[in-house]
Amino acid sequence: MVRILFVEDDELIASGLNYALSQEGYAVNHCGNVHGAMELLQAEVFSLGLLDISLPDGSGYGICKALKEQGVPVIFLTAVDDEGNVVQGLEMGADDYITKPFRLRELLTRIKGVLRRNGGPEDPNAVLTLGPDIHIHTLQARVLRGGKELALTALEYRLLLVFAANRGRVLTRDQLLEGIWDVSGSFVGDNTLTVYIKRLREKLGDDSQSPCLIQTVRGMGYKLNG
Repeated sequence: MVRILFVEDDELIASGLNYALSQEGYAVNHCGNVHGAMELLQAEVFSLGLLDISLPDGSGYGICKALKEQGVPVIFLTAVDDEGNVVQGLEMGADDYITKPFRLRELLTRIKGVLRRNGGPEDPNAVLTLGPDIHIHTLQARVLRGGKELALTALEYRLLLVFAANRGRVLTRDQLLEGIWDVSGSFVGDNTLTVYIKRLREKLGDDSQSPCLIQTVRGMGYKLNG
């Protein structure tokens, strides 16, 4: 199921759009501020971010950054339509930018287009494949090994997405920590990263003594093969 993180502080707009998206078959998690969005990012894995820019406790740009680090597409839905904000949003990696007021049917079409371009339901065979038997279904936030779903925690899944987005590239520990940083405020440190990598290797069937998939590059960091 496609799960949308919907961040909008206007209750009237939020109520109507939440209902419309649910009627279209999307699972929607709505909140009205940055803090709530960051907490939701720790509890759920999303297929799409639908974000307002101007929020009571900050801006949607930080939420966008957190979503893009997880490889999640983002659509900005906002009344802020000056060129500078549009450019800033797109430079951060936003996939689309829709200004209010908007037509519901146009928004739904844009959502389907963004999901399709990112391997969504209209392209069900588009999955990330690691090695011979590991498949990441990003819209469903599911990882299969040999056809069996793996029970990954949210942080383990985010770590795997960071590796998958940088396949073949050596990532330092600092880069990995930045990619999985616990934005709710809980500390994710160097020792914690070691534990997560060990657990992820075990669940992926990667020999921790002589790993082939997530390889340790001595003195530098880690690299995902496959």
